[in-house]
Amino acid sequence: MKANVIFKTSRKFLLEWEDFGVFYTEKEYEVWLDDRFVLTSSRVIQTVSGLTPDTEYRVSLRCGGEIYAEFSVRTDYEFVTLNVRRFGAEGDGIHDDTLAIQAAIASCPKDGRVFIPEGTYLVTSLFLKSDFTLDIGKNAVLLGHAERERFGVLPGMIQSYDETAEYNLGSWEGNPLDIFTSMITGIHVSNVVITGEGTLDGNATFQDWWEDDRAKIIAFRPRMVFLNHCDHVVLHGVTVQNSPSWNIHPYFSDDLRFLDLTILNPWDSPNTDGMDPESVNGLEIAGIYFSLGDDCIALKSGKYYMGHKYKVPSQNIEVRQCCMNNGHGAVTIGSEMAAGVKHVHVKDCLFLHTDRGLRIKTRRGRGKDAVVEDICFENIRMDHVLTPFVLNSYYNCCDPDCHSDYVKCKSPLPADERTPSVKQMIFRNIEAHNCHVAGAFIYGLPERKVDYVEFDHVTIDYDENPEPDEPAMMDDIQLTAKMGLYINNVQELVLNDVSISGCDGEPLLLKNIDKITGNSGFTTEGEQT
Repeated sequence: MKANVIFKTSRKFLLEWEDFGVFYTEKEYEVWLDDRFVLTSSRVIQTVSGLTPDTEYRVSLRCGGEIYAEFSVRTDYEFVTLNVRRFGAEGDGIHDDTLAIQAAIASCPKDGRVFIPEGTYLVTSLFLKSDFTLDIGKNAVLLGHAERERFGVLPGMIQSYDETAEYNLGSWEGNPLDIFTSMITGIHVSNVVITGEGTLDGNATFQDWWEDDRAKIIAFRPRMVFLNHCDHVVLHGVTVQNSPSWNIHPYFSDDLRFLDLTILNPWDSPNTDGMDPESVNGLEIAGIYFSLGDDCIALKSGKYYMGHKYKVPSQNIEVRQCCMNNGHGAVTIGSEMAAGVKHVHVKDCLFLHTDRGLRIKTRRGRGKDAVVEDICFENIRMDHVLTPFVLNSYYNCCDPDCHSDYVKCKSPLPADERTPSVKQMIFRNIEAHNCHVAGAFIYGLPERKVDYVEFDHVTIDYDENPEPDEPAMMDDIQLTAKMGLYINNVQELVLNDVSISGCDGEPLLLKNIDKITGNSGFTTEGEQT
């Protein structure tokens, strides 16, 4: 058994076990530093805090007195810590501390640390700069204002002086539109760490930000963390909650790490996605607990204009050791993905009480660059996920033409510049228990079928008292429950050791499948077919 240090700063490190559980470890363990007991944990990914800069520690991980893993770690060098209290922040939850904290950030030198100690700090928006660490201490809360008039606005698009180029700052639902500045805002910054044991609280309610949630009131609702054209940014350890809209929105950014976070929003809060990476390249999402009112992770690349003009897909993304507990989709692709989503690997995760596990949302009109390819889910445990696997090529939400004949037509139409495509999807070593609606609902376009779908060692069973619902948001499907695998318009389908028990009706409903391969291990109620 082995544990690795996957991230460290001058004051803490983050360890990750290998082969010792999914999100939670198989046994509770103790962390010892230099033969001194530090903490007890049952998390596969665990932060150890309260350390001294530039110091070597001998780490011992123990279960029942037995040493399971040992290693050494040296904390990073730190030049100076700037405590925001010395810059005038009061932390009483009454005074606006935005300027004081911003002054500390602006004054921080390279290899410096801005520290926010215990207290409640009322803020609007804090702007990051390159080459520094922001450390939000234990029991420190950054509390957002509710009054729109206090916030700045990021314009959606600004034309260059010579009218030959443009500068995009704001983004809303995949389009370049004006948005309010976020609590943590990064614009063209590099080498930044945001860490801590504290909380970012957007303070949103149905009396302010969540009222008239689709309306532009001065500007569109802010995120909690917005990273626009940033690179090498780490967000670690903090709790993010009560966001006015999406919680974390990396946008046209590269080489990002989101580690050991807790992301919370009420189940009925509107469009409060946990994390919406949009046109990003290189993203690690590990050890995060989600419970919120919309998709936990939604991968995007622009709805129309940005995707079609800049053609920057979201790609090279790994999600592991996360727990998605509540939400519409555990991991969603689209629907704003006009530049495509590629090379996504989701492994070693728990999906609990979400409407869907994997959710791909696309439709005619997204365009030829809206390519979904190389998507792999493996070693996933689901419980009470209404429909574990959904690919919907007829997504009918949020656009003026969403119910048009062009979007909803189930007959083949000419494949042209407007036609999206889905390439490879692989589901491996997955258990989905207590499903409600369908085991899988995969519906490709008849004029451009899904290239390849593989189910390998997948087990599905159903709740005794299911909640009838639609497996996907598309026109002309009926409410259903305890439905088997419904797969339509796929070129090649591979079934290896798939087991379904407890569904009503046919466990496997196939339409317009060009080729079916795999072993003979598809079973229903213990019978091989």
